[in-house]
Amino acid sequence: MSPARNDRPVPKLPGLTPAPADERARILIVDDDERNLLALRTVLEEVADVVLARSGEEALRHLLKGEFAVILLDVFMPQMDGYEAAQIIRQREQTKRIPIIFLSAVNKETEHLIRGYSMGAVDYVFKPVEPIVLRSKVGVFVDLYQMRREIQRKAAAEQQLLDENLRANAELLRTEQELRLAEQRQLAIIESLPIILYLEAPDAAPRIPKFVSGNFQHVTGYDVEELRRQPTLWQDRLHPDDRERVDQAYRDRASDGSFAVEYRWRAANGEYRHFLDQAVLLRDADGAPVEFAGTLLDVTDRKELELQLLQSRKMDAIGKLTGGIAHDFNNLLAAILGGLRLIERRISLDEDQSRIIGMTKHAAEQGAELVARLLSFARRQKLEPAPIQADVLAASVRDLLAHTLGGIVELKWNSAKAVWSAFADQTQLELALMNLIINARDAMPQGGTISVSARNDRIIHDPGGIAPGDYVVFEVADEGGGISPELLERVMEPFFTTKPVGKGTGLGLSMVYGFAQQSGGTIRIDSRVGEGTRVQIWLPRARAAARAAAPKTDATTAAMAPGERFSILLVDDHEGVRATTAAMLSDAGHAVTTAGDGREALDLLDGELAIDLLLTDYAMPQVSGSELVRRARGGRPDLPAVMITGNAEAVDSADLAFGVLTLAKPFTPDQLDQAIRAAVARPAETRVA
Repeated sequence: MSPARNDRPVPKLPGLTPAPADERARILIVDDDERNLLALRTVLEEVADVVLARSGEEALRHLLKGEFAVILLDVFMPQMDGYEAAQIIRQREQTKRIPIIFLSAVNKETEHLIRGYSMGAVDYVFKPVEPIVLRSKVGVFVDLYQMRREIQRKAAAEQQLLDENLRANAELLRTEQELRLAEQRQLAIIESLPIILYLEAPDAAPRIPKFVSGNFQHVTGYDVEELRRQPTLWQDRLHPDDRERVDQAYRDRASDGSFAVEYRWRAANGEYRHFLDQAVLLRDADGAPVEFAGTLLDVTDRKELELQLLQSRKMDAIGKLTGGIAHDFNNLLAAILGGLRLIERRISLDEDQSRIIGMTKHAAEQGAELVARLLSFARRQKLEPAPIQADVLAASVRDLLAHTLGGIVELKWNSAKAVWSAFADQTQLELALMNLIINARDAMPQGGTISVSARNDRIIHDPGGIAPGDYVVFEVADEGGGISPELLERVMEPFFTTKPVGKGTGLGLSMVYGFAQQSGGTIRIDSRVGEGTRVQIWLPRARAAARAAAPKTDATTAAMAPGERFSILLVDDHEGVRATTAAMLSDAGHAVTTAGDGREALDLLDGELAIDLLLTDYAMPQVSGSELVRRARGGRPDLPAVMITGNAEAVDSADLAFGVLTLAKPFTPDQLDQAIRAAVARPAETRVA
């Protein structure tokens, strides 16, 4: 029912503009497509009066002339798009509270949705539009708008009825009934949203609200009466890391007159929810504080979207980082490995010296594999699995860690009898075990025992998702302080670490997990505070076919015939790599001329230097390796060429289209020899640029 009309002036409430009771709500639809405007008007003209705008500028002009219950705003428009228009609408005091529903045909990605909501959108509707859904969504905001105007009119009518004393009593009662009905409708709408409305005394300690909306149990899992029976319930279930910050905001709100704080709160089911708690202080006519009116909004879903977006950006960052450092790092490793191999060839070493050189060379080779693993992690390249024997793996890992663990930590390797061969990438498994062992050492600063074991196991059915079959389980156990349940859920997240700054990257366990998953296995962690941690790597058992297909040893490659000698121009801007590579070539019997960069090499070629092959680094300043090959072949189109690089993925495919072979750093003398002979053996027509 509508309140009785009269000729007396109607007082205005703050922020509200009186409107005639029979005036329909208006909807503003903004779209640059005439067909969309016609279709939307047809769907919504029964709900409210429809005003059409064909651009963001036209929409802003309409907003200067009157009120609207809701705005339907197309995201993509020429000149001013929907995001820009929404931002301007939210900046104006007169229009910032009008609900905005974005219309979009394509942008369903999380990033675009987050951007839309940050611009002030309350909802998204995707084209093609479902008429019933659109009318339902718009109808809610039209009802809210009508109720807002209704409440305004009723408040004005109440003031008038009070002035008219007894004569207006009957009309006042009718108005109050209608107001209660409007409040009930509004409450029903609020209860369908993940939000709690509350009223709280300014000096409430502990926090016990005077009024809470009916959505409290849905959001928190608790009944309001439980909060009153346990006055400290709200404070007790705050996340420990957020408690001090929330308490400070609560103490400051009396002087500030408002507060807004985001925190984690443990719901009845034990899960932490993210809440945005906001309130303002209401005062009476004399300015005395009356109560805080606030909202508690569940923003857990939004936080999860933000974390997913952050995770995606982190993974993109690590990909760019590893690609950038690979070249320089591999240059250093190439120089180290080349120098060690020259020492082995040119100097007679006793048994102890040979063992030290061998261990150092193996560690450097593992460093090269680490770079390759980082690149593989960033680009998700395929692994190179092969059968792995537990006893061979134990010896290799023990040698690598002999001088790393320190005297206060003891490493024990206990393998069960007749352990199957695992089918995985051996180098990455070695790195994974080393990573886990070093983590175990760091968990025992006072010393202790690290137990490494291998055993057979069989999965028939696993609710965790691992496929049924035979597995080899490698376990690393320590006697450290253990990991709390809260941190245990996050230890395999990339970039998460509990170590001090500079002591860990947070990539270790995530890379072990990725390796196990890509190998067809999994990783399992069991930890108890005060007792220690056990980490298991489950890898598939190697089958007979896989064992038969095991790669040949280096001896097969080393037994190749030495072959012909060549005159080679070697170009590399890294002095260490250039020197060790030149020594390898000389030891193989080749005649070597060196140049420190592309310009020096071109000067040598212009001086009519006679060569059989050009061996050049790919990434060099001023004149790159690919440009050097092109210009060198200007005078000799069939010149064989090999490009060496620390990051093979960075080589442009166009540089390989005219018969240029690539050789990845660091490389062995045999790999270098094979690349040279393959380049020379190529038919001349395939080497023409």
